[in-house]
Amino acid sequence: MRDQYEEYPNKQNERDTMKKLIYSILALLVFSSPAHSQNIVRHAPIGFDSLRTGIAHGRIDSIIYVSNTVGTNRKALIYTPPGYSKDRKYPVLYLLHGIGGDEKEWLNGGQPQVILDNLYAENKIEPMIVVMPNGRAMKDDRAAGNIFDSIKVQAFSTFEKDLLNDLIPFIEKTFPVYHEREHRAIAGLSMGGGQSLNIGLGNLDTFAWIGGFSSAPNTKKPEVLVPYPDETKKKLKLLWISCGDNDGLITFSQRTHEYLQAYDVPHIYYIQPGVHDFKVWKNSLSMFSQLIFKPVDISTFALYTLLGTPAPTNVRRAKYPQILPDNRALFLMKAPDAQNVQLDLVRKYDMVKDTGGYWGITTDPLSEGFHYYSLLIDGVAIADPASETFYGMGRMASGIEIPMKGINTYALNDVPHGDVRIKRYYSTVFNKWRQFYIYTPPAYDITVNDKYPVLYILHGGGEDERGWATQGKTDLILDNLIAEKKAKPMLVVMPDGNVDAPGFGEMSLKMFEADLKQCIIPFVEKNYRAESDSKSRALAGLSMGGIQTLYAGINNTNLFSYLGVFSSGWILPMQSKLADAQYEYMQKNIDKIKNNLRLLWIGIGGKEDIAYKNCQTMRMKLDEMKVRYEYDDYPGGHTWPVWRHALSKLAPLLFQ
Repeated sequence: MRDQYEEYPNKQNERDTMKKLIYSILALLVFSSPAHSQNIVRHAPIGFDSLRTGIAHGRIDSIIYVSNTVGTNRKALIYTPPGYSKDRKYPVLYLLHGIGGDEKEWLNGGQPQVILDNLYAENKIEPMIVVMPNGRAMKDDRAAGNIFDSIKVQAFSTFEKDLLNDLIPFIEKTFPVYHEREHRAIAGLSMGGGQSLNIGLGNLDTFAWIGGFSSAPNTKKPEVLVPYPDETKKKLKLLWISCGDNDGLITFSQRTHEYLQAYDVPHIYYIQPGVHDFKVWKNSLSMFSQLIFKPVDISTFALYTLLGTPAPTNVRRAKYPQILPDNRALFLMKAPDAQNVQLDLVRKYDMVKDTGGYWGITTDPLSEGFHYYSLLIDGVAIADPASETFYGMGRMASGIEIPMKGINTYALNDVPHGDVRIKRYYSTVFNKWRQFYIYTPPAYDITVNDKYPVLYILHGGGEDERGWATQGKTDLILDNLIAEKKAKPMLVVMPDGNVDAPGFGEMSLKMFEADLKQCIIPFVEKNYRAESDSKSRALAGLSMGGIQTLYAGINNTNLFSYLGVFSSGWILPMQSKLADAQYEYMQKNIDKIKNNLRLLWIGIGGKEDIAYKNCQTMRMKLDEMKVRYEYDDYPGGHTWPVWRHALSKLAPLLFQ
């Protein structure tokens, strides 16, 4: 199957297929995007950068201004639009070049006057003046010699002062332009893209319209660019970030986008097929210039991009699936001999085949977090070779991670990190070697005299001990909570809850309970620095693991003082006898349970969670017995985003 499902695009035919790919992707996006997006132009049309006769043309001139910052006179180019008149005022776009260019780079490589003239002729842009300065603010500002010399690189930073204190005042004194921030824009390519983001976002009282095209490594870290997201939201009119998908510098645009997305700062993240060249930058200028100095609708921002960002769950160098800014996912894979291909992700999507044998589809917006998916090729479910695989659904399946907005409890942050270790133990219950994953908190190997409480956390049906360690991101959740001092440092043991017994009845529950009590807990307390009293043990689980928690936890409150039940409850009517027996046991031992149990925490994924009805029945029984519990309803269904959330809420309550 390797030749049939090869990685796309192939380096040997990339150039030959690029144009066809662009139109295939455009067709896929139009086919599957919301209806109101049909009027959005996603790419400049053919001929947008060709000189036209029979239309009015603007003018390019050279200007010289006094730079007190540099201590010399400096040059810039200025474009005045068709019909330019000193009797009216204009907004201004400051357009910056790259590290190897100067004030003439845009003129020589991009001919912005042609692009803008054509847009004026079609009444697509507001009349504006465009200033193209030399962003290398030093006395010898030529793009000569070693352009990467530290002094010359530093001059690009110095340009901020030159722009704000010298060039802008000169333009506003010499030309009929507006002086308010709402009438100033800044954009640039490569090094100039980084400058535009640095200067624009750092001076929101000066610029309201900001564009970074293929921004270079000089781009500041996003937390420095936007330290106060709420303030940025109020002042920005438009923030445009664009790049070619084959540009080696795309990671700098991507990290900025991901930060802005996490903090819900409106922006356009525009990815198109291409590399680090003027084909990408000219299209970006055309798209950006049509949006500035006029009312914008932020609800449409996510719909502009041609391509998305490769999912973090992709294998190395795999471009698809991609995640679009509105959390739709774009899938593209090659299967020229297949007759029917579907994507099984939350629901089944019929993929569309193009003439090159590529099947594609853009999904509905997906909820944040992790989702399993499969490709159905002529009815056979397979894992996507472009994705990492995860044991779930009772087999190895693909997975896609949708970034989380706002405070991300499982983000990879700059905090001390613990370890996830794999440990084998011999189970005398199953008479064979088994294994569990264990999280040890930061400094576990340094603080050798400290002992830790233990959370035993169980996976769901169709999964195994890898679930919480991989899909659940247990280590990152605990790392972040511990770093913020919201949770106590603890060991987290993630065992295999699968047993060698048919069905999911009392026999399988008893076998797992026995393995937990007779093998796993004694092994952990012998081999790790674990506290060994009930107040230092917690048991939690999702779905099937939630039922195992009910069975082993409620029946052993002398062992566990904390219980967590996620997306679970006795499965009725299949487990009615088991449920009735436990409720009878609880009623007879209600005082002991209430005295021993410090916390019973119940979480569910909203009404769309398949365990919702069973969970509510369980809650009703607990209410009748006046058993206290905490309840959390987090929309998301029967999915890992819900269970990650549950762990992030439960962990701070443990061992307090």
